[in-house]
Amino acid sequence: MTDPRDSARLETALLEEARALDAADPLRRHLDAFADAPGVDAYLDGNSLGRPLRDIPEKLAAFVRDDWGTRLIRSWDEQWMALPMELGDRIGALTLGAAAGQTVVADSTSVLIYKLMRAAATADATRTELVIEAGNFPTDRFLAAGVAAETGMTVRWIEPDPVRGVQIADVRDTISERTALVSLSHVDYRSGALADMPGITAAVHEAGALMMWDLCHSAGVIPMQLDAWGVDMAVGCTYKYLNGGPGSPAFAYLRHDHQGVLRQPIQGWWSAADIFAMGPEYVPAGDIRQLLSGTPPITSMLAMQGMLDLLELSTIEGVREKSVSLTDLAVRAYDAALAPLGVRLLSPRDSALRGGHVTIGHPDFRAVTQRLWAQGIIPDFRFPDGIRLGLSPLSTSHVETITGVLAVRDALESHER
Repeated sequence: MTDPRDSARLETALLEEARALDAADPLRRHLDAFADAPGVDAYLDGNSLGRPLRDIPEKLAAFVRDDWGTRLIRSWDEQWMALPMELGDRIGALTLGAAAGQTVVADSTSVLIYKLMRAAATADATRTELVIEAGNFPTDRFLAAGVAAETGMTVRWIEPDPVRGVQIADVRDTISERTALVSLSHVDYRSGALADMPGITAAVHEAGALMMWDLCHSAGVIPMQLDAWGVDMAVGCTYKYLNGGPGSPAFAYLRHDHQGVLRQPIQGWWSAADIFAMGPEYVPAGDIRQLLSGTPPITSMLAMQGMLDLLELSTIEGVREKSVSLTDLAVRAYDAALAPLGVRLLSPRDSALRGGHVTIGHPDFRAVTQRLWAQGIIPDFRFPDGIRLGLSPLSTSHVETITGVLAVRDALESHER
């Protein structure tokens, strides 16, 4: 049993450190931009669903009143037709290191991964294998298996260390002259391990294959240089660190030289060279619009725009610096408060090898998570026994981080009594 006096001293020390870090945080002014969540003392799930900005209700009301309610169908010509490409360019410039004309906001993550994976799989008939990590997010794995079944290809599985994530050596050991596409996550959704994007991309290109990255857990929190690193294609969601709201549409990146060459399979009217020709056959657009299919979900593109404004003010480098500060603090708090209770660290300890969340493990964490949620502490449980501490930099303070870690400690001790 922990001495209550030791627990109190530890809590005081950790909170004092957190307050000092918050006082020195150049991005702390943005905390007030997010809507209050009554009854929630620590929201540690921003890597699954970002918090809404405070001004979203008025923006939605103005959209209904003006853009839709007053301008009606005229808004398509006035602003909506170009919105998927304009938002894509903003995301590319602010977070991806991508020049204009290569990123588009369109469908769900799953649909966009399918479009690009299917296009890449059939780009070279002599290449018959798709390579993907065995522990990748289920959607990525399911889609790879489905594309392979459709095309008669074979899936090759990479099985890396679960904490360190995929390494260049793992990729080199798996790819060959038969590889058509390698599809990996930039940040592992479980451990938070940060993959070496430029190094792995270069290794894949040495084998003559295409490289696709899933950016769902890195877009908006990790600086990238997709153009400079030669990435072929990428897909990311907008409801995590880009705070687009539940079900907000994903974005896709397709490098300039692949546009008009790779052929996506869902040939809807919005990707036609002339949208309103209504001709007898499909002729695809030769630019990034070729990745669209049906009418874009304009209403679902509203919420993320304010977050892009905040990112522009903060810079992606500033966001990353705050993210490292938060996750480093969480690891130090883990060492002090949770490791003595038998909790395991399931994320890389080195911040240079870690994304925006920290994962910890204990056999009792399923029940602990339920207890925490009832208390207004909201982390994320991941089967079989992991808790992810998702620390979205612009909406999370250091004090909130420590509040969450200490609540995990208290709930675990209470559960074990």
